[in-house]
Amino acid sequence: MNPQASQLWRAPRWALSILLAALATVGPFSIDTFLPAFSGIAHALDATPVEMQQTLSGYLLGFAVMNLFHGALSDSFGRRPVVLAGMAVFTLASVGCALAGSIGQLVFWRVVQGLSAGAGVVVSRAIIRDMFPPSEAQRVMSQVTIFFGLAPAIAPMIGGFLFAHADWHAIFWFLSLVGALLFVSNWRLLPETLHKDHKQPFNVRALMRGYASLFSSRRFLLLTLASGIPFNGMFLYVLAAPVFLGEHLGLAPTQFFIFFLFTIGGIMGGAWLSGRLAGRIPPSRQIRHGFLVMVSTSLLNIAGNLLLPLSAWWSFPLIGGFAFGWALMVPVVTLMVLDQAPERRGMASSLQACVGSAANGLVAGVLVPLVMHSTLVLALASTGLLCIGLGAWVWIRREML
Repeated sequence: MNPQASQLWRAPRWALSILLAALATVGPFSIDTFLPAFSGIAHALDATPVEMQQTLSGYLLGFAVMNLFHGALSDSFGRRPVVLAGMAVFTLASVGCALAGSIGQLVFWRVVQGLSAGAGVVVSRAIIRDMFPPSEAQRVMSQVTIFFGLAPAIAPMIGGFLFAHADWHAIFWFLSLVGALLFVSNWRLLPETLHKDHKQPFNVRALMRGYASLFSSRRFLLLTLASGIPFNGMFLYVLAAPVFLGEHLGLAPTQFFIFFLFTIGGIMGGAWLSGRLAGRIPPSRQIRHGFLVMVSTSLLNIAGNLLLPLSAWWSFPLIGGFAFGWALMVPVVTLMVLDQAPERRGMASSLQACVGSAANGLVAGVLVPLVMHSTLVLALASTGLLCIGLGAWVWIRREML
């Protein structure tokens, strides 16, 4: 923690939470805004469904690769320069997407978007631990997750409106505006939270050795899997939204926001409760409660797909309940991950984000095309991803006992 933290931010804590949440939402906002225009973009660019899926997987894999460096760069050069550079590149990449004339060009600029968007997610986590002690950091992390939930709920509504009343290019012009506004607001408001005595020399070989050391830590890896992989149990439905919502449920693009209201409502509710429980119950009990909620909703989702006619009225609440369980436990697990390397939290945040983003990219590029044509298979795949995270946490708990 920065010893001068109390002097760096004198405004209310919630104001810093909003600023950091805005940075963290760049990644999901870039996905959710253009999902309602998925089929329209495919028609305009004469792209196949598989090629369109690469606009998601390419973005996520670019996000994962660069995440290895965002945190380490912020450990060396400071949090503020990395955030500003990331937002500048994101803005330019969004302009490139808006001007794309072919599916190949769109995929390229989506990759560049992914390479830059991760700066907000990775560095915002490190800033929280720069500024706050553990119990306070959990509350701030929960506040960030609450605000984080607003953007993906709004994004598909904005995307659907822009697509219906303008065209798909307008979506990326809008993202360019978002990037520019974030650059300006962080230029004016974000302090440098990394203390000068905590800066680390940037050396690629030393960085790779540090990553190898962290990655070889069974506890770090299991905590990363426990926090990141269950998220994909919900994210699977987000990535499959054009098919799940449009084909299986027969919703129009302008109705996609209903699904996101449930999922993001679940995230916000779980994050709010997580913040309320900070310091009141043991972290391990809070994590257990989160997994119990996810297991229960997953089993009910499978049962519903087997026994009931498909309907948004029962599937959306169950997916939202899964999101609630994930948000209840993830602030606690994320802080446990960062504290595995207290002297290089930026690096730890980078590796955690890289593992999670790589999983997101594989789910988008490989798993979603395989399972999106059956709602039962979607439910089974979601439960399987949850089981990976649950198994990781059970392994950790056995070692802690």
